[in-house]
Amino acid sequence: MKTIGVIGGMSWESSTEYYRLLNRHAKARLGGHHNARSLMLTVDFASIEADQRAGAWDRLGDQMADAAQRLERGGADIVILATNTMHRVYESVESAIEVPFLHIADPTGAALRAAGIERVGLLGTRYTMEQPFYAGRLRERFGLDTLIPDDDGRRDVHRIIYDELCHGVIDAQSRKVYQQAIDEMASRGAQAVILGCTEITLLIKQEDTSLPVFDTTALHAQAAVDWAIQNR
Repeated sequence: MKTIGVIGGMSWESSTEYYRLLNRHAKARLGGHHNARSLMLTVDFASIEADQRAGAWDRLGDQMADAAQRLERGGADIVILATNTMHRVYESVESAIEVPFLHIADPTGAALRAAGIERVGLLGTRYTMEQPFYAGRLRERFGLDTLIPDDDGRRDVHRIIYDELCHGVIDAQSRKVYQQAIDEMASRGAQAVILGCTEITLLIKQEDTSLPVFDTTALHAQAAVDWAIQNR
């Protein structure tokens, strides 16, 4: 199979999930002792998070582009960015490399449309929920109407990601906060919910809500392995 290049470390907690899912899906597809051929470049999330708070997206784009180029030089045949938020600068990554770049929203959007979903709730960082780069892509490419929590809900969802999940803290009370945010979006017509931050999969599972859950981490990893196998 082809080699998957992963830009990780945002946070490393979710990057470990990517590594596990890439290899689990490769084994499911190929059987035996097969693993996913992969490279991971782990960035220092402290500087990334500081630049996010400062709104230094141009600088962040340069950092992500550099990471992608390093993976390409190392032999990656496709590059994925193991975070939803940093797809805010996906154009910088895509234009910096010759190999394909797999946008995290695309396998999620395709899965939602295949399931007949038209209106979906989105959980993620404030950047992902409030800025147009994510919901806009889902609307333009897949015709999806995206709902987000109210302001208090967005504040709590964002805080739990950065203060807890990025540090590996899984709290039952925080799960209830997320469940309340999901229920509120369901009351406004959400037919499903996107776990639109790669750490949220650590906290929310399908059994935690009655809405269908679309986990971007799992869908992204599966799509990368499928590509790597199909193009071998």
